[in-house]
Amino acid sequence: MASTTVERTHESTLRFLAGPADLNVHGKVHGGAVMKWMDEAGYVCATAWCGRPCVTVYVGGIRFYRPILVGQLVEVRARLIHTGRTSMHIAVNVSGGEPAERRLTPTTHSVMVFVALDEAGVPLPAPVWKPRTAADRRLCGYAERLTRLGRQLEEEMRPHLGQPAGH
Repeated sequence: MASTTVERTHESTLRFLAGPADLNVHGKVHGGAVMKWMDEAGYVCATAWCGRPCVTVYVGGIRFYRPILVGQLVEVRARLIHTGRTSMHIAVNVSGGEPAERRLTPTTHSVMVFVALDEAGVPLPAPVWKPRTAADRRLCGYAERLTRLGRQLEEEMRPHLGQPAGH
């Protein structure tokens, strides 16, 4: 069997059916299952971009809009929207719907940050991604605003976590 090389890409899409093992006590897909799928799609996108295994370092503002039901087609789209020195910011959108209808409705959104690590666990520089379209520039600006907000939130949380400033 011949192998193929996967080219560097800044987008990934996972599609599958929601199964009975994904259900919560209310008969809908468990939010934790959705977050796992989002992390997996983000990982695929980040590793496809940088060509190395990555770890999730931040998940921001996850928003659930509507539930996913068992048997529905689930689509998880991950798209690189910003790179920092070592970070890759990935917008992850989940949609769901009846497979026969061929129409998916947004269910969940978040921006996740990944970094590639070397063998000693030290973050590696991220390959630079440059916005090419107006939509890319809007998404990049969105990621930059979220980063600033995240830093503000982290500073506010620090006294409650017992961490000294600057760590």
